[in-house]
Amino acid sequence: MTERQTSRTAQESADVVILGAGPAGLTLGNLLHAAGIDCVVLERADPDHVRTRARAGFLAANTVRVLDRHGLADGLHRHGKPHGTCEFRTEDGSFRLDYGTLGRRELHTVYPQQDLVADLLTHYLAAGGRIAFETEAEVVEGTDGPDPTVTVRDPEGRPARWRARYVAGCDGRHGAARRSLPPGTRRYQRDHGVSWLALLAEAPPSMDAVGYAMHPDGFAGHMTRTADITRYYLQCRPGTPADAWSEDRIWAALDRRLRADEHGPLQHGRILHRSVVHLESDVLDRLRYGSLLLAGDAASLPAPAAAKGANLAVLEAELLAEALIDELRRGDARALDRYSARCLTHIWRAQEFAHWMIQLLHSPVGQAAESFFHEAMRRSRVESLRTSRTHQDWFAENYVGI
Repeated sequence: MTERQTSRTAQESADVVILGAGPAGLTLGNLLHAAGIDCVVLERADPDHVRTRARAGFLAANTVRVLDRHGLADGLHRHGKPHGTCEFRTEDGSFRLDYGTLGRRELHTVYPQQDLVADLLTHYLAAGGRIAFETEAEVVEGTDGPDPTVTVRDPEGRPARWRARYVAGCDGRHGAARRSLPPGTRRYQRDHGVSWLALLAEAPPSMDAVGYAMHPDGFAGHMTRTADITRYYLQCRPGTPADAWSEDRIWAALDRRLRADEHGPLQHGRILHRSVVHLESDVLDRLRYGSLLLAGDAASLPAPAAAKGANLAVLEAELLAEALIDELRRGDARALDRYSARCLTHIWRAQEFAHWMIQLLHSPVGQAAESFFHEAMRRSRVESLRTSRTHQDWFAENYVGI
């Protein structure tokens, strides 16, 4: 069957209904299907959108290990690039950290998330996995009993229901899984008060490192995606529309903040995509609600200052797959009972490091005495990172680790 035909002929029951075809949902789908578990993925977008929506691109060493274990890493090994250096450009000078030689001596693999998702989707479909595209999940009900249901709109807009034994919510922080949580669910949230203009430029990388620039005008970031595409970030005022800045203004700001006059010109090119990312952190106090289990951005949203989102999603998907296989194949629910606590240990460590990175990269706003104090603290952190091997080892372990 073709991808679109699959969305129209899928049956209306499965042992596990997975909401969302991102890294968490597709990793989980592949692992369950390989273990012979009856599962289906419900995805509101069409196949082309799933394969091309641009997100992060830095895979942690543990993420690569997980994908390797399950035969899902062929594409990233063919096309991904190892990366282990970042460069900090500050008012007090610049320095580089070869983090691949520090801490646990682990590297990132640069591989655009849309390519990883395309690989996972291709593998899942080739193995006969079921997926329903253009199917909008609206609500999950009955999660306090053995037969939860998911109410959806099919591709023609008609209501339908899927029956399951378990529902895996991998559909993000605004998806049906989160909307269906019981009243009184506790969430831990923080608004960091920082916004970035996120840009994909049709331009070769201008540095052989991840670039972090701290400038009086605000933060700027440089991340390689491919030989011809570079991801840039520009701090902007919260509430700034994505189209508020012209391309000339964008490149002038990037040149200035990344100090092109000191380090060499940036490779300019057409801006292919732009959006505004407001830095927020969000964690649920538990990830299991009866027969509804959460993974990926539905479980937690780490602020995108340390590339943790997709890596947490893959880790959580493996833990959830192992737990569901134990329960459904062997009747052993112990791993399922521990799933939430195991994931939250990794989530809070990632959240803590992302929070530390935000404080490192952004000057406090305002002219109050407390702002001057925090700015002095920030500069002290930068200097410690520049000079302390112990601090550098800690940074490397947490930067690549999950």
